[in-house]
Amino acid sequence: MRTNETKALVQAAVDEIFQGKGHGAVAKRLLANGMNVNALRTNDTLRKDEWKQYDMAVIKAAQDRLVGVADLMSGGLTYSLANGLGKTVLEYETESDMEDAEVSMDAVTRARNDRVEYEIAYLPLPVIHKEFQINIRVLNASRTTGESLDTTQAAIASQKVSDKIEEYLFQGSSTFTYGGGTIYGYMDFPNRNTVTLSTQWDASAANGTTVLNDVLAMKQASIDAKHYGPFNLYIPTNYEVVLDDEFKTNSDRTIRERVGAIEAIRTIKVADKLSSDNVILVQMTQDVVRLVEGLPITTVEWQTEGNMIFHFKVMAISIPQIRADQESNCGVTHLA
Repeated sequence: MRTNETKALVQAAVDEIFQGKGHGAVAKRLLANGMNVNALRTNDTLRKDEWKQYDMAVIKAAQDRLVGVADLMSGGLTYSLANGLGKTVLEYETESDMEDAEVSMDAVTRARNDRVEYEIAYLPLPVIHKEFQINIRVLNASRTTGESLDTTQAAIASQKVSDKIEEYLFQGSSTFTYGGGTIYGYMDFPNRNTVTLSTQWDASAANGTTVLNDVLAMKQASIDAKHYGPFNLYIPTNYEVVLDDEFKTNSDRTIRERVGAIEAIRTIKVADKLSSDNVILVQMTQDVVRLVEGLPITTVEWQTEGNMIFHFKVMAISIPQIRADQESNCGVTHLA
């Protein structure tokens, strides 16, 4: 791609991020610093300790809301991009398998030549962001009285951003397409394995055996797709209490304990972004799912109205990537 075209794409992305303000100081500062977002985190307005207050509120609020995404991060299932603001899509390759190995007594028999085939695919990299603002009088009042800045707005903005990232992981956004790619989640990935729910787990007719058989069917579907674990099992909020019930009458174990005893199931977690009566079983490996990080959750700042209003944007480029091989084998199983 020619240099001018590249600059035009970057400028367009910045314009979109900053809602039409891209031709002003914000975009110029970013472009002058190689799209390094830290150029918008100077101490010109906020002091070092004030930035710390905002950052602590943002990070804590993000951690409180992330379940599935936190599992990816703690499991090392992430892929970091340098200069994420300068990229609009991730280009990656899918690969095919090879045929089985040959068997002969002397290893001289000519075998069939084989090779792995690759195909190019794309993942959009949108910026997920939420803004808030304070005015110069509020900022100055906190300094003259010695009181800490009110970080409520920062925390709420962080929650909104984190909610969207978690929502993308579980629900996806099959309507969001850009650059030849689409953002998919566990529930809408086209190549996921699907299993039909026998009975709603919170129905009066359901019991521990019902739940166990459904989960075993999910595991078998994953095995049939050549994925063998380790697995995380995610359940919706309406099934949380169900799993705490006795597995069977007068049992010394709960349903959760019995299901958790299934080989290769590592953990069972409630995900509030799962719709009711939807259960997800995921093999927690890089070839199945990873979080593409172009920009960790960050707060940036700029001024308007003669530097009387201070604008803040909590932003992140953190997009889930659900994966399958060229034979459509996938390690995500969806019970619904």
